[in-house]
Amino acid sequence: MSLSSTDTIDIDPAVGAPIPRPEYPRPDRDRSARWVSLNGRWDFSADGIVAPITVPFAWETEASGIHRTWLESGTYRRVIQAPSEWAGSRIVLSFGAVHHRAVVLIDGAIVGEHVGGYESFEIDLTDHLSVGADAELTVEVEAPADKRAIPHGKQRSIPRDDYDGVAFTPTSGIWQSVWLEARGATYAETVEVRGDSLTGIGIAVTLRGQQDAAVRARLVGADAGIELETDGSGRLRGRIEIDEPQLWSPESPHLYRVEVTVDDGSGFPDSVIVTTGLRRIEVRGECLYLNDTRFSMRGVLDQGYWPDTGLTAPTNEALQRDIHLARELGYNLVRKHLKFEEPLWLHEADVTGTLVWAEPACPSRFSAEAAEAFDAQLPAMVERDGNHPSIVIWGLYNEEWGLDWDIPGSTARAEAAVRAYDRLRTLDDTRPIIENSGWSHVKSDIVDWHYYEPDLATWKHAMAEIAEGTRETFPVRLAPDFIVDKSLYGTSEFPRHGVPIVNGEYGEGFTSLERAWHLRWETQEMRRHDRFAGYIYTEFADVEHEGAGLLTEDRRRKDWGGCVPAAVNAETVLVLDMLPLRAGADIEPPAEKFTLDVHVSHHGASTVSGCLHAAWLSAGARIAEVPYRHETSSSTVHVVPFELSDAVTMTVPARHEPGRLLIWLADGSGTVLARSFLDAAEVEPPNRRGAREGEFVEAPVPGEG
Repeated sequence: MSLSSTDTIDIDPAVGAPIPRPEYPRPDRDRSARWVSLNGRWDFSADGIVAPITVPFAWETEASGIHRTWLESGTYRRVIQAPSEWAGSRIVLSFGAVHHRAVVLIDGAIVGEHVGGYESFEIDLTDHLSVGADAELTVEVEAPADKRAIPHGKQRSIPRDDYDGVAFTPTSGIWQSVWLEARGATYAETVEVRGDSLTGIGIAVTLRGQQDAAVRARLVGADAGIELETDGSGRLRGRIEIDEPQLWSPESPHLYRVEVTVDDGSGFPDSVIVTTGLRRIEVRGECLYLNDTRFSMRGVLDQGYWPDTGLTAPTNEALQRDIHLARELGYNLVRKHLKFEEPLWLHEADVTGTLVWAEPACPSRFSAEAAEAFDAQLPAMVERDGNHPSIVIWGLYNEEWGLDWDIPGSTARAEAAVRAYDRLRTLDDTRPIIENSGWSHVKSDIVDWHYYEPDLATWKHAMAEIAEGTRETFPVRLAPDFIVDKSLYGTSEFPRHGVPIVNGEYGEGFTSLERAWHLRWETQEMRRHDRFAGYIYTEFADVEHEGAGLLTEDRRRKDWGGCVPAAVNAETVLVLDMLPLRAGADIEPPAEKFTLDVHVSHHGASTVSGCLHAAWLSAGARIAEVPYRHETSSSTVHVVPFELSDAVTMTVPARHEPGRLLIWLADGSGTVLARSFLDAAEVEPPNRRGAREGEFVEAPVPGEG
């Protein structure tokens, strides 16, 4: 099989049509020399339905061919065959993900089962298959409508979750790729590689088969290799030193490929190639450091939904394209929200140098059972995804979902968050962990907050107070009729200083124009305060009824009213000392010249210098096109990384008609380092005619009035 779906067209013999999602699913853990995709047409039965289904699309989706919601069980069947040339090898059946409980049978006999709707899992079928012979593979799936006690993230539940207003069509059944692959008689069941030393790669392997097999690791493309030695606990460990290490970073995402071979003397050795990078992510006081260099995360929240295919990307190209679209919007980090995204997506993040905040799905109501189910995901998350250098933050709970919005009022709920943190820390001590994104932190390496505020004056004031440490609470609308004050901290013991503070979600506005306007002004207020270590805008793309995306559900650009997200999220930005009036009219056309104070925020590695310029353009002119002329300029401004510059006062000439004031920073060679703008237009008072004080007027029913 081909690694890329663009190289060959693989045909599903059952229907004579191309196999959906035909690419090898694990480029980060490559065994593509001997594998068979099981995507395509399967037989399906459920609740009176007997029909073909297209794997790997959930049965709720149009792409599956079933397109039914609230089926609580379904049975998949198809004939499989291991190629004759696999004789002597171990044959492994792999599932990307099945929601929620899967029982797997070969020719009617149970060979394995798995619980957990987002985790990858595999079953060794060697003792149940005869190579070259047909066998019937059956997968019986249970997907409860009542999901409150199981991790389900943004999937809708019956009874409805407290957060049903931000939940979407469920994803049930097989929803990621299924495949067979051949491995050695003794094989590497897990391979952990870490490059956080920045000078070499640590390797840990667990074996399936003979524990005394010889295990060797080498860098692909290099002659040097090492023998791994047992550590006495059933794992073998070693370390490859690199003489001239090349670090992985967003600017230079260098990747190393490590081939691990296992030979037990049977004549059927095993080989797998894993990918990683040399990079270190650290918390130092209130700052984040990547490879010993301070950085700020400029992130966007991505829920990973697509029209017609739900949580499953329709194609690998669509999956990879999302990474590139996020980068085009100026973001250096993607928060993949409440979902283990496919390894293909994470691999593309590795290749492109895109940082990732990864997190599991949450349950919705608290119980010992729900907390245990949440924690049970964590080993699988780290085992599958921990090798990716792009992942720089592990998230856990989100907004106390599964903790009943009540960490401060419940010792048991607070302890559940702490237990999840402690368990994840034992699994991976190389990344910062956020135990409960949003508020009420009890044990976390980063303090983050989710705050949605429609009034810019209030937002500006709140950002200043949070940065100063004089404000810990903010209002959160948990339901249309339920607003509470949430605190950054869930306990008085949590330190108020010495921990990085970041925004985990923000964004406001009804129309796309308003949302882009809020993006501009809210982001600049966070960049005003150097204490903040980053932000996450909500969100990347629309999902079903949720229209908060910078892009539509099918990834088309919206009307941003002249805003260029890449300029808003740039390494260097301008911060204007003013409070705008409203979207499309930051100021009224000025009858007289006026002064404007401008600061520069720079989050690069070295000092930058340049002059500020401003010029009036026609209304709606593109800010990407800097004019040759300017109407006012400053003297040279020197900007130190992570220190907001002093204000530069610019005198702006009058404008008697609508227009756009472009403001930009250019270095000595004329290269534009940052840009912003003000729209000047008349502000019309809102129309409130027709209001009847104290009187309710029922709207007529269509067709009756």
